[in-house]
Amino acid sequence: MRINLKTLGCRLNEAELETWARQFRSEGHNIVNSVNEADLIVLNSCAVTQDAVRKSKHLIRRTHRENPTAKLLVSGCYASLHPDEVKASLGVDLVVSNQDKGRLVEIAKSSFDLPTMPEFASEPGEAALFAMGRQRAFVKVQDGCRYRCTFCIVTVARGEERSRSTLDIINEINQLHQEGVQESVLTGVHLGGWGSDLGLRLEDLLSAVLANTDTPRLRMGSLEPWELSDGFFELLQNPRLMPHLHLPLQSGSDTVLRRMARRCKTAEFAQLVASARRANPDINITTDIIVGFPGETEAEWEESLDFIRQVGFGHIHIFGYSAREGTKAASLPEQISQAIIKTRAQELQRLANQQKRDTLQRFIGREFMVLWERASASNEDGTLTFPGYTPNYLKVATTAAPGRDLCRRLALARLTGIAEGGEYLMGELL
Repeated sequence: MRINLKTLGCRLNEAELETWARQFRSEGHNIVNSVNEADLIVLNSCAVTQDAVRKSKHLIRRTHRENPTAKLLVSGCYASLHPDEVKASLGVDLVVSNQDKGRLVEIAKSSFDLPTMPEFASEPGEAALFAMGRQRAFVKVQDGCRYRCTFCIVTVARGEERSRSTLDIINEINQLHQEGVQESVLTGVHLGGWGSDLGLRLEDLLSAVLANTDTPRLRMGSLEPWELSDGFFELLQNPRLMPHLHLPLQSGSDTVLRRMARRCKTAEFAQLVASARRANPDINITTDIIVGFPGETEAEWEESLDFIRQVGFGHIHIFGYSAREGTKAASLPEQISQAIIKTRAQELQRLANQQKRDTLQRFIGREFMVLWERASASNEDGTLTFPGYTPNYLKVATTAAPGRDLCRRLALARLTGIAEGGEYLMGELL
């Protein structure tokens, strides 16, 4: 069978997609990039915002329109929150809830009578994710969240926290490394909560992975800031643990954070950032900000901007608040108008762009090992332009001589300047 895998949303969805790809290939099936070539299409949907729901619906319709003869299996948060709606969508043959995601390949085999021919499985050393055009692996280490931020629908869709065992995670990372993967990214709905059901903490997992794997790069996905201990920051001094933390702040106003039911005040957040920067001065701190949360006054907004200026971020994901049915925030009074949200988001974007440029500027002249990705352009002189990422997750572009393929390789580069537009750095191969 030829199987096409699609996803929307978070890195956890990416991790699940990669796991399914490996499982399907181990059964002898082929992973194809084109929808038109597929006999079966697996779509991992998202519902984190109303816009994500809209995109999930559109992707389902478009996928069926592009290949109406293929079987279509839909999973993910949108499918879990609105299963009847998804089942009624034109072309959908099967819905698998988040609770059954771990058995998705088994369910697909049973429901669609897929043949099992492991003798035709891909050779060891060829990672399924490379066939999907991906350069780094996302490793799902836990699912679910025990907290209930008032704006979040994902905890409803994903359920309670469930941690994978340390041994399973180590085995997966070692297998990925044998297949040529240079960087594994640990991810989960509430990554910092890994081990809450095992009597362990995240730093226990990180210590075990660092001690029992040889993967050159270990990176972490989004981390809620209230789960980090002193032991965690000590691990940031290990050169294999990449110096990049994505810590969702959501607001720089304590009164807004209280309405969000967030568990970290701004002063505590600032202390965590300071601890991280002491542990590794090159660390890149990125964040999420929700603009226009219900009741957000002009004074609270200015307070939030001041705190963001004080901390300084390498990148800010900006989300205009949108009410999600089933969350407490949707019923809060004083919902903010879209016009105000748009104005504030534009103001924050200008600040975010400046902070990003300041971050990039700070590293010009430095040398870093860069993990290069697939060539993004072929130039008239025969050279290729490759994008890549430094250990602290700064995007770099470089030009390589004709015939030199940098894809999936680690190579040293000197950062020479900021590209036009200010979005990434230019690098010179050494």
